[in-house]
Amino acid sequence: MEPLIQMRNLEKAFEAGGSKFFVLRRITLDIQPGEFVTFMGPSGAGKSTLLSIIGMLDSAWSGEYYFLEQPVHKLNVKKRNELHKANIGFVFQSYHLIDNLTVFENLEIPLSYKNVPHKERVSLVCDILDRFNIVGKKDLFPNQLSGGQQQLVGVARAVIQNPKLILADEPTGNLHSAQGDEIMQLFKRLNDAGTTIIQVTHSERNAMYGHRIIQLNDGWVVSEEKAAARVG
Repeated sequence: MEPLIQMRNLEKAFEAGGSKFFVLRRITLDIQPGEFVTFMGPSGAGKSTLLSIIGMLDSAWSGEYYFLEQPVHKLNVKKRNELHKANIGFVFQSYHLIDNLTVFENLEIPLSYKNVPHKERVSLVCDILDRFNIVGKKDLFPNQLSGGQQQLVGVARAVIQNPKLILADEPTGNLHSAQGDEIMQLFKRLNDAGTTIIQVTHSERNAMYGHRIIQLNDGWVVSEEKAAARVG
């Protein structure tokens, strides 16, 4: 089976005061379909930057990056956008829900971007509301939900298009431990059903939900190890 993601000598740097500062150095890694991978490391290690590049939100880097055997490093902006919209869902620490839209409308947004017909959009949103046990929240606005409920909607929005890959950046960072465990159990179920997941976290416990932990420091991959024991 071909890797979902292949990176070869990927680097990101910026110029400041006549000097070059590296954010990522010679990143070479493969991620297989169905893996649950965790990036860990101190603040400033390059974790979120690497996640952003994988998600094709950042194009200012050098090296080779293949996604589903497509050479991302050679694609123009339009092709990259098409590739990420068709295959990648994002979950952020700060939820990123739209305040003046209801839960139902927030879930519908990514489908409208893909020009899914209205009747099909309604059906897909109803299915995901049921799957995530949030039917009773569909007419509420984000500020009427707890942090855990908002993040649940954030995950539902990420998976409504049935992506091959979910990227999660500190997905439980704003939640208390019980809410965080609920979100991580949800990720594990999605992964068990075949969705590839890459998360950035500082939490050793959250890392245990995955298969593999990749440690970054000062932009370098410094170690890779199997997660000691999967939770749940």
